[in-house]
Amino acid sequence: MLAVAVAAGLVATAPTAGADPVPSMCADGWEATTLVEGVGNLENLDSDGDGGFYVTGLLDGYFANVDSAGRFEKLLTGLDHPAGVRVAGPYVYFLTGDGLTEKPGTLQRYEIATGATTVLLTELNGPNGLLLLPDGDLLFSTIGVNGPPTGIGRYRPSTGAYTKTWSSLPLTNGLALAPDGKSIYTDNLTMRIFRIPLDAPESPVVISAVPNLVSMPDDMEATRTDTLYVADHAFGSINQVNTTTGAACAIITGLIKPGPMRNPPDGTTSVRIARDGDGWALYVTGMDGTLRRLRPPAGIDLTPATPSR
Repeated sequence: MLAVAVAAGLVATAPTAGADPVPSMCADGWEATTLVEGVGNLENLDSDGDGGFYVTGLLDGYFANVDSAGRFEKLLTGLDHPAGVRVAGPYVYFLTGDGLTEKPGTLQRYEIATGATTVLLTELNGPNGLLLLPDGDLLFSTIGVNGPPTGIGRYRPSTGAYTKTWSSLPLTNGLALAPDGKSIYTDNLTMRIFRIPLDAPESPVVISAVPNLVSMPDDMEATRTDTLYVADHAFGSINQVNTTTGAACAIITGLIKPGPMRNPPDGTTSVRIARDGDGWALYVTGMDGTLRRLRPPAGIDLTPATPSR
């Protein structure tokens, strides 16, 4: 997998700062609370705007809602490896077919009021992360290796216009909007994090990397102060990344699916910023089937970069 990525010419700029193979800790003052547990293998989430979340169960094949009281309800079942989730007005968009060698995937739309589901795109190459842009377009990353890498796709719900390879950066995973509204962040199987300008999608710049490939970054979200929070399977962690220097530290580790032996990806899968009373908190999914809330210590501004939050 890594050989494919490197051969595709991913190196755009060397990272401005390295990181230790094991992340340093910056967990002081963070408070972790379990909201839901024992629900399989959680892959992704997005806020429902009412104190709850829509989530996907990767191996269990479901799309579900967790309401503000922590009640868990499966809305769709029998899905093939569902992945990224994004709420947009009356709809929730989600992907299926996540994985390196799964059969071709889909982009689907769920209507919140009626429960009606519409398949918008098919034959996707391992679709994984999903991002709603300020103009209403959707970006989705792909990690499939059954054919040539297809990079990041772009879909316009208002017209149905679809660009299969909006950015050719291959084997991408997480996606987040940068606070300038003019660029995004993503990571891929070379264990690096990139910034991609929306008006120059073929010009990615490396902003952070872990030496010796000791990392498995997944989905992410940025704050308006341009701090990036990234889920990482290798340590079951949420890493706080300085997007200017590339330096990273972990605010929590050890969130790993229990078992007699490790079988990655088995750690944290996604992180979102959502309302927590009058403030903001991080909400985290993991392959251990747990949805957690991480409240920050005083002085950390978690106001999200995404305006719709």
